[in-house]
Amino acid sequence: MLNLWRFETLDSYYRRLGSRGRVVLCQLPLSVSILLVVAVSAVVNPGTLQDPRFQWTLLPHLLLLALCAVVPWGKLPSGSFAVIPILDCLAISLSREAGGQILSALGLLTVFPVIWLAAIGPRGRVLMAILATVLSALLAPIILGVDFGKESVVRLILPPMVFTVIAVTVHVVASVLAGQRSSLEAKDRELQHALSDSQRRQRLMDTVVETVGVGVWVVNAEGATIFTNSRFQSDLARAEAAAASHGETATSRSEPAAGPSTDAPNIPVFESDRVTPMPPDKNPVARALAGQNITEELLWVGTGDTQRAYSTTARTIRDSDGAFTGSVIAFTDVTALVGALAAKDNFVSTVSHELRTPLTSILGYLELIIDEPDSTLGREQLLVIERNAQRLLHLVNDLLAVASDSVDLAMEETDLAGIVEEALESARPRAAASAVKLVADMDRPLPARVDPERVGQVVDNLLSNAIKYSPNGGLVTVRTHRDGSRLVCSVTDSGIGMNPEEQENAFAKFFRAARARDTAIPGAGLGLPISKTIVESHGGSISLTSRPGAGTTVTFTLPAAN
Repeated sequence: MLNLWRFETLDSYYRRLGSRGRVVLCQLPLSVSILLVVAVSAVVNPGTLQDPRFQWTLLPHLLLLALCAVVPWGKLPSGSFAVIPILDCLAISLSREAGGQILSALGLLTVFPVIWLAAIGPRGRVLMAILATVLSALLAPIILGVDFGKESVVRLILPPMVFTVIAVTVHVVASVLAGQRSSLEAKDRELQHALSDSQRRQRLMDTVVETVGVGVWVVNAEGATIFTNSRFQSDLARAEAAAASHGETATSRSEPAAGPSTDAPNIPVFESDRVTPMPPDKNPVARALAGQNITEELLWVGTGDTQRAYSTTARTIRDSDGAFTGSVIAFTDVTALVGALAAKDNFVSTVSHELRTPLTSILGYLELIIDEPDSTLGREQLLVIERNAQRLLHLVNDLLAVASDSVDLAMEETDLAGIVEEALESARPRAAASAVKLVADMDRPLPARVDPERVGQVVDNLLSNAIKYSPNGGLVTVRTHRDGSRLVCSVTDSGIGMNPEEQENAFAKFFRAARARDTAIPGAGLGLPISKTIVESHGGSISLTSRPGAGTTVTFTLPAAN
């Protein structure tokens, strides 16, 4: 691996060089070798170095190196640089002949230009290398005026033969290596394309996984965490429940970077009824870790107000042989959905009750009138029917108002204190029936430009709730006053109160506190939402404060008239 890295580094460096740099780099081995020969000759045989003919034969080497560095090879036709190794062969032959018997080994340096020509380029370069060795062996003696003898004939025939073999061998090896290199480059391009495509798919998958509102947890066959998305990590209850579901924290079996909290307590997990502890053999997470496929199974995590509902789905991961290698587990927080379904059921039950009671009364009295058409009680019975019909009409109007989130207002100048006083007088019979005392603390007058009927409806709703939710002997206090440019009205009871979670949902449509449902206190959960709509339509605001067992105060404000 290290050698391959070094080869790739050198190859990368060679490719980064310009055409001129590459020619110089190919010429350097010969130039350095000639320099070493000169240095050795100066020490071993100074007389040779002092020979003018030998000195003259060194000039071509210097000239050729200079040409390599000066000539703009990239602007010349391809392969123009081949003239350099051809001239190198002649320069080597001249130096060998001028050096005499002592430097006859200089002929071996011809291997450098031969390899250069044979390794780089087409097959014609091999012939050029062979011809260059032959011509240099012929021309050098002629140029230097050396007679041809037996030794000259041997040097004329043998070196070209040897260099021919070298040239052919180098060319074949270079061709094989070039082919392998081309194949590797093609495979590298394919791998780069595959890697790029894989990275693109991974980015797409990561984006999809991070976009969906589902917590995703991927584990291997041993239960160690492989991957979790941010949705899973951000939900501590889900992460800790996942850890508790198989008896230990996920980080104890995997890297801590992506698993649930290492401090995860033993959070209880319940079945769909929210109270039955889920046995280990039914726990969807544990079953998924055991290699089972699961589809949308509901479980509840935690207790009390923090209890959350999760729909759990899991699919196994298997290798090419079908062996289990892990699971992908998806958690969807369906607490709000389950709450909405429960609210729907409660609403249907409550409204059915609220509609059935007056309808039963209407039908009963109608039956009496039909059976006794001449009875003197007919008018009283009709009045009862009218009251119950009005009750039904008000309930239907409330449903329409809460569905539209807006009301029509008939604005006029009036006194808020008078509206509150009328509402108190209307509520006194109901309060007396429940042994609830009504107390008023009002400033007068409180001029306002409002819809008297709608504001009266708000006060009626607040008084009705205060009386319904106060125990026998309770106290309801109504206070009104002016605060700058605002008129403030508050209704305080000493009733059952609400916990913080119930207070957050008090103005939600159809919401009713658990205790109100348990004690069968009548109501459809529409009074406060409608009151909020009416007050805000006037440009005012409404708020609620409460404590369990210590009563509730609802306060609304309206703009004061100028």
